[in-house]
Amino acid sequence: MGKQLVISISREFGSGGHEIAAKLAERLDLVFYDRSMLDEIAAEMNADAAELHKYDEKPTNHLLSRRVGNHTNSYEEIIAQFQFDYIRKKAESGESFVVVGRCSETVLKDYDCLMSVFVTGDKEQKIQRVMERYDISESDAYSKMRRHDKSRKQYHNKYSDFKWGDARYYDMCINSSPLGVDKTVNVLETMLKKEQENNLLRVNKSAF
Repeated sequence: MGKQLVISISREFGSGGHEIAAKLAERLDLVFYDRSMLDEIAAEMNADAAELHKYDEKPTNHLLSRRVGNHTNSYEEIIAQFQFDYIRKKAESGESFVVVGRCSETVLKDYDCLMSVFVTGDKEQKIQRVMERYDISESDAYSKMRRHDKSRKQYHNKYSDFKWGDARYYDMCINSSPLGVDKTVNVLETMLKKEQENNLLRVNKSAF
């Protein structure tokens, strides 16, 4: 797409946000980053990737963690900082990409190329999606959804300047339930292309 573009997708559990992000990256021919970035980080550190994945996007366990100055023994915080540094490095390199979660809308907030999106969904549709994906009962799906969203909220609010899901701080918030995954991707693709065209027009006009 020419000019650097970084798309941050935050999502409620069961909203299809991860699938939407992956399809949007494919549609725009952009690199896609999610929890698999820990595999690359682990390889660089010669560490066990499975151990790193245990602490991915998890809130700090205050009972087992301790902080002295800028140093912490919290695996959750250490893994979070690894990922923040990783996506900063990718943005600094000039690469265009789509990234899911990891407080990326805050970590990369100083980049003009950033577009941040929050994907939400209706409760019933989210529960149904979780039931089908994990082959579990409605009550178990609801419990799983609440548990994951609580964890994501705590994680996000620890490292971010604003509350998770607060529409005022994202470039776009979208409910995927009425449209479904593919049509939501269509809307986001159209919005992003228009935004890039508007930015290009503003740049061209400023030259006169």
